[in-house]
Amino acid sequence: MKMMDALLQKLQSYLAVAIAVICFTSCITHKKIQAAPPNAATVINNITVAKKADALDSLLENPAIKGAQVGICVADADSSNYLFQYQSDKYFIPASNMKLLTCYAAMQYLGDSLTALRYVDKGNDTIEVEPNGDPTFLISDFANQPVYQFLKQQKNILITTTNWKDNALGAGWAWDDYSEDYMAERSAMPVYGNVATFTYGKVEPAYFQDKVSNPNHIRSRFYAIKRNLGSNHFEMIPSGREMHSVQVPFFTAQTGLLAQLLTDTLHVPVTESNFTLNRLPDVQRIYSQPTDSLLKIMMHRSDNFFAEQSLLMVSNELLSEMNDRKIINRLLETDFAALPQKPKWVDGSGLSRYNLITPADLIAVLLKMKNSFGMPRITAILPAANAGTLSGYYQPFSGNLFAKTGTLSNHVAISGYVTTASGKPIVFSVLVNNHVSSATAVRRAVENYLTAFIRSH
Repeated sequence: MKMMDALLQKLQSYLAVAIAVICFTSCITHKKIQAAPPNAATVINNITVAKKADALDSLLENPAIKGAQVGICVADADSSNYLFQYQSDKYFIPASNMKLLTCYAAMQYLGDSLTALRYVDKGNDTIEVEPNGDPTFLISDFANQPVYQFLKQQKNILITTTNWKDNALGAGWAWDDYSEDYMAERSAMPVYGNVATFTYGKVEPAYFQDKVSNPNHIRSRFYAIKRNLGSNHFEMIPSGREMHSVQVPFFTAQTGLLAQLLTDTLHVPVTESNFTLNRLPDVQRIYSQPTDSLLKIMMHRSDNFFAEQSLLMVSNELLSEMNDRKIINRLLETDFAALPQKPKWVDGSGLSRYNLITPADLIAVLLKMKNSFGMPRITAILPAANAGTLSGYYQPFSGNLFAKTGTLSNHVAISGYVTTASGKPIVFSVLVNNHVSSATAVRRAVENYLTAFIRSH
C-alpha cells in the first residue's frame, strides 16, 4: 500500500510538471499570436520612404545630373511640415526662381492696378509727371493703353526722373548680353519695352531708323543686328539666317531720349526737367493695367524685364524712389525676415549669378504666397503643367501642378505647387547647379524624379 501511495504521488508530480510546461508553451504561443504585424500606416510609410530614397538615387545617378549639386525640399502645403529634404539648407543659384520673391512683393504692394505715373496739373495747359517704372507702356501685350490716351490729350508735359536711383543693368548681369532681347535696360519710364523692333522694311520706334548702318539689309530678310555698347548705333550685318523680326534693347541713358521718344509718339511737346513731385494731396495717379495681368505674363514666359520693373515699382511705392538694392533690403528685413536662411538677393529677375537662395527658403516663400493670397489667385498667375515655360512637361499633372522654372547656363530650377491623386497639396523646390549636360536633359531628369515622388504620395 505504501508503494502504491508513493507511485501515485510521483505520477501527480509528473503531471504537475507536464501541466506547467503546457501552460508555459501556451503562453509563449499566445504572446507570439498577439505580436501583430506593423499597422497599415507604418507599412505604407516604410514603402513611401523607400520610394523616396529610390527616386533620389535615380535622380543623383542620372547621367544628366551626375556631378552636379542638387538641393530638394518638399513640404505639406497645409501643415507646412517637411516631407523630404536633401541639402535643403544649402545655397544655390536659383535663376528665374528668384521671380517668386518679386511676384510676392508685387502681389502684396502694387494693388489691383498698376500705377503708371503720378502727375500735378500746373495750369497753363501744363502737367508735371513722375513715372512709376511701369513696363506696359506701348507694348503689344496690352492693346488697351490708358497712359497713352491720357498723355496725348495734354498740351505740354514736364517729366522728371529724379526718383530713378538705379542702374540700367543689374549687378552680376552678363555684360556681353547687353544686346539680347531678354536683357532690356531698366528705366524710370520704359517706352516700347525699351527695345527697338526690326522687321521687314522698318524699325520701331521710328526714331532709330536713321541710327542704323546698312539699313538695306532689313529689306533682304537675311541679316543680324548688333548695337554698339554705350550708344544707340545699330549695325545691320548680312547673315545666312532669315530674320523676320528681332528686338534689340536700346541705350536708355542717351541724353534726352525719353522726351524725344514721347514727343515723337504723342505729338505733344515733352520736356525732361529736374524737379521732385512731392506726394501731396493734389498729386493724381494714372493707372495702366491690372496688376495680375502683368504678373501672369511675367511668370508664364519668365519675362526678365517685367520682373525688374515690377520690383522697381514696388520700390517707388514704398520708398518713393526706384532702387533695387534698397527695396530688396527692406523686403528681407520685413516680409522675408523669417526665411530659414537669409538669401543673397540682388535683382528682380534672377538674371544675376550673384543671387543665392536655399530650397527651404523657396518653400517658405511659396507657403507665404499661399497663406497671403490664396491658391485661386496664385494658379491664375503661375504656369500650369504643360503650359508656358512648362510646355511639354508634367503632362500627367495637368490642372494640378503650378510652378516657376529657372534656367541659366549650367543651372536649372523648379519650384511650385502640386496636388497629388489623393488630394494632398504639396509645395516643392528642386535646384540643380553646375551641371554640364543640356538643360533639357536636366529638366527631364527632375521631371522624372518629381513624378515618382508625387506618385509615392
